[in-house]
Amino acid sequence: MHRRNFLSLGALGVGGLVLPSMFAGKAIAAEDLVSTLDVRIKKALADAAMTAATQVGATYCDVRVGRYLRQFVITREASVQNIVNTESTGVGIRVIADGAWGFAATNAMTNDAVAEAARQAVIIAKANAKALTAPVQLAPVTGVGEVSWRTPIVKNAMEVPIGEKVELLMGVNAAATGAGASFVQSMLFVVNEQKYFASTDGSYIDQDVHRIWAPLNVTVVDQATGKFRNREGLSSPMGLGFEYLDGANSGKTILPNGVVVYGNSYDMKEDAMAAAEQARAKLSAPSVEPNKYDLVLDPSHTWLTIHESVGHPLELDRVLGYEANYAGTSFATMDKMRDGFQYGSDKVNLVADKVQPGSLGAVAYDDEGVGTKAWDLVRDGKLVGYQAIRDQAHLEGKTASDGCCYADSWSSVQFQRMANVSLEAGKAPLSVADMIANVEDGIYIVGDGSFSIDQQRYNAQFGGQLFYEIKNGAITHQIEDVAYQIRTPEFWNACSAVCDERDYRLGGSFFDGKGQPSQVSAVSHGSSTARFDGINVINTARSLG
Repeated sequence: MHRRNFLSLGALGVGGLVLPSMFAGKAIAAEDLVSTLDVRIKKALADAAMTAATQVGATYCDVRVGRYLRQFVITREASVQNIVNTESTGVGIRVIADGAWGFAATNAMTNDAVAEAARQAVIIAKANAKALTAPVQLAPVTGVGEVSWRTPIVKNAMEVPIGEKVELLMGVNAAATGAGASFVQSMLFVVNEQKYFASTDGSYIDQDVHRIWAPLNVTVVDQATGKFRNREGLSSPMGLGFEYLDGANSGKTILPNGVVVYGNSYDMKEDAMAAAEQARAKLSAPSVEPNKYDLVLDPSHTWLTIHESVGHPLELDRVLGYEANYAGTSFATMDKMRDGFQYGSDKVNLVADKVQPGSLGAVAYDDEGVGTKAWDLVRDGKLVGYQAIRDQAHLEGKTASDGCCYADSWSSVQFQRMANVSLEAGKAPLSVADMIANVEDGIYIVGDGSFSIDQQRYNAQFGGQLFYEIKNGAITHQIEDVAYQIRTPEFWNACSAVCDERDYRLGGSFFDGKGQPSQVSAVSHGSSTARFDGINVINTARSLG
């Protein structure tokens, strides 16, 4: 489920009834969210599983002991709509036997239970082997022994009392209504994944992963006409602790249009008040004239375009057709990489990254025990790589995995998931104001909106939250009903400038869906403000009739 789908559920008041799969689990008391499982118990469970699997014929076994903790708080105006704390704990066991994969899982946290699940996984692998066309070929991994890693947070959001969180959200709602909002919904999502990985390669890896997201949605209604407009929050989901909401405003930026955007700290109340004012301004903003424009895209918008037109089409399983039944294939086939395909202009450098501090996808090891890294996907506009895991690496001619394997639960089998995929900042000094000063006829877009894209990630359309006309190097006024249409390689080849690292910021998705059965993952995408020339813009109000 994409995060906007979940927002729409929350707006309908059913956010506590219909949950993304990542929030599945038993309800627990808030104080239980800060507890942990003894690492000695996790190691004993892993050893029991690996011993049992190898005794009955497994040539490889990995074990994931997972404790997944989730909390969300949903409020609307002066009321709390829902508070939910969930825990899901269990063991997932993956094996290779007779050259084929097998997987089984159990939530019974005993050595006997995980040993039985391991034997079941081997039985499944041997059954799968009967339909094999080629045995599984794993890229080598050197065991790392016993290691641990934790998201470098300052304040564990799970330790912050519910009352303090509710007080924060109630203050946000009051500030928005005081600024003219007719309706406001504010939410807080907190995630802690306590993940233990062990394998017959010789690794015992204990990781403690933290994420936070504070979305809001403000609506303003014109009582005279009945017209209404809304503006979603400009926060980003982050791989941080509660310090993200402390209001220190590290990385806070005031854009040339006066809009405030945020880096590694978020002032939710300030953003809610601005959202009310900007939503009201939308009511009287003129509608865009369809035409070709030069677009200046803020990172709060660009992250989604990167996600859909770069991140997904460069997932190797999609390229190979493994996702065809559910989520489509990719136009960026492997022959294009061999032929030096021009994915974008020479200003375009796109990097996959699993180590970037503060990002949603940052971990030290993936769910195959592979050490994480950053690597090139597009360099100087040329397609140079994909995102691959251990059993895919040889298909790309690689000798090692890229470390982008992930499962959203102990009960889900791990598979290839998108890394953080980001557009590198420009190397030459260039501010947003300097970029706008060189645009004669353009549109400045802030925030992500609705989108559509085809199954090969080639043709797409994107909206946004805020739109500003640019004429002769200056922002004139706010406009409405903007969406732009792209063909992926044409769009990225139209990139004529990228602001420098001073403007670099992260956006991202908390609920990126993939696979059958569907799983969700959290992933960040960074960029600086970027310019794209001659992009076709449509009027969404006229398009809808």
